[in-house]
Amino acid sequence: MAEIIYTKNAPDAIGPYSQAVRSGNFVFTSGQIAIDPATGSVDAVGIEAQTEQICKNLGEVLKAAGLTFDNVVKTTCFLDSMDDFGKFNEVYGRYFTSKPARSCVEVSKLPKGVLAEVEVIAEVK
Repeated sequence: MAEIIYTKNAPDAIGPYSQAVRSGNFVFTSGQIAIDPATGSVDAVGIEAQTEQICKNLGEVLKAAGLTFDNVVKTTCFLDSMDDFGKFNEVYGRYFTSKPARSCVEVSKLPKGVLAEVEVIAEVK
C-alpha cells in the first residue's frame, strides 16, 4: 500500500492530491510550483527566483520522505516558455547535481500563472 508523504514545510496541495507518495522503493512527488509555504502565495518574480522556490519546496518534500536530491532518478519539468530554458537550468543544476534523467517541455499554461513546475521520482536506497 502506498504511503502519503506530507510536510508543512512545503506548500499544501491546491487540489485533491498529495505532495508525494511512496510506493515500494520509489517516491513520486506531485509537481511543485513557486508557492512560498509561509505565505501560500507565489511571491517569487522571474524564472530564477521561481525555480529556486520550486527546488526548496521539492527539497522539503524529499526530506519528509527521508531523501535528498541525490535520490532523484527522474524529473519532469514544465516551462511556460522555452526562452527561460537557460536561466531555469542554471538554478536547477545547483540542486540536481547527480544529473537525473529529465524531460523538459513548454506548456501553454501553469497553475497560478507561474513560469515553471517540476515533479520528481526518487529511489529509496
